[in-house]
Amino acid sequence: MTLVPVTYKGGIHQRDVIIDLIEDLGGYIVQKYMVAQEVVLQAFVPRDDIELITRIAKPLFGEITESPLVGTEIAVVSMSLEIHHLPHPSCDFAEYARRIGAKTNMVSPARGPGKRISTINDEERDVINEHDIAVFAFGNFETCIEHKWPHMRRGVEVPIIVMGGPSEETLRRIVDPPADGYVGSVGRFMRRTKEAEEIGKLDEIVAEVTRVLEKKREQIAKDPLSVAPARLMELIREQVPAIHEVTSPTPLTVQMAGLRVKLPYDTYAEELRRLELESGIRLGDLADVVPSRMRDYILVRIRPFSETNTVI
Repeated sequence: MTLVPVTYKGGIHQRDVIIDLIEDLGGYIVQKYMVAQEVVLQAFVPRDDIELITRIAKPLFGEITESPLVGTEIAVVSMSLEIHHLPHPSCDFAEYARRIGAKTNMVSPARGPGKRISTINDEERDVINEHDIAVFAFGNFETCIEHKWPHMRRGVEVPIIVMGGPSEETLRRIVDPPADGYVGSVGRFMRRTKEAEEIGKLDEIVAEVTRVLEKKREQIAKDPLSVAPARLMELIREQVPAIHEVTSPTPLTVQMAGLRVKLPYDTYAEELRRLELESGIRLGDLADVVPSRMRDYILVRIRPFSETNTVI
C-alpha cells in the first residue's frame, strides 16, 4: 500500500466522517487545525483510495489536493534577520510552505552577513542537518553570493536550494560547489509578497523544493524505512501520554525519515527507545533516538531495512 501526502479542506460539519475514513483506510493524519468554519487535515492516505475519499467528501463541501510537502521539515536559512538583509522573502516562503503542508524553521547564522566573516558554526550546521532540505536565502549581489557560498554550505549534508537576486543561470554559474536546486530573481526587497508575479515566485520555490524532495523519496523507496514516520507518530501518541501535554502546535513533527519529538531528551529518550512497535520489537531496535540541537528536543532517525532486516 502506497501512502501519498494530501490536504483535505472542508466544513467542520461531520468532519469526523472524513477523519474516521482516513484512519479506517490505513492512512494517518499528520496535523489537524480549524480556520473559522473550515477544518484542514494534512494526512497520508492510500493512493488507490483518493477517489473514494474525494467522493465521500463532496457532499460535505470538502476537497482533496495533493500536497507533496506534507510530512517534510524545511530549514529556511537567512543570512541575518537584520534590516540589512530584509527577511521578507525568507519569512514569506516559510509561511507559504506551511500553508501547503511543510513544517518550516527559520535559521539565521550568527555570522551570516558580511563577505569577510560569513560562515556557520557547528551548532547551526547541525540544526540545518536535522531537516529534510535547506533553502538558503541570499541577497542581490553576485560577488557576495559567490564569496559566501563555500563557507555557508560547508558541512551541510541535506539537499540545498539556493535562492537569490541574480537569475537562475547566473546562480548556476557562480555557485560552486553546485547546489541541488536554484531559484533566481528572489533577492532582498522591502515589502511582503502580495502581487501575482511575487506569488508566482513562491510557487516556483515550492516546485523546486518538491522536485528535489521527490528525488530523496525515490532514494528512500529503494531501501524502505523500517517503520513509516507517520505510523510511528501514531504509536507515540498512543503510548506516550506526555506528548499530549506539549503546547507546541506540532508536538510530533514528521520528517521524511524520522520524527522530531518535542519532549526533553534526558527525561523521555529511554522511554521512547523502549516503545513497543510490535510484539518483541521496540523503537530502539529500528531507530536512533538522539538529542536534537534544537532546544532540548528528541530526534528519532529511522534506520532503513538494509540495516535492520525488518519492516513493520
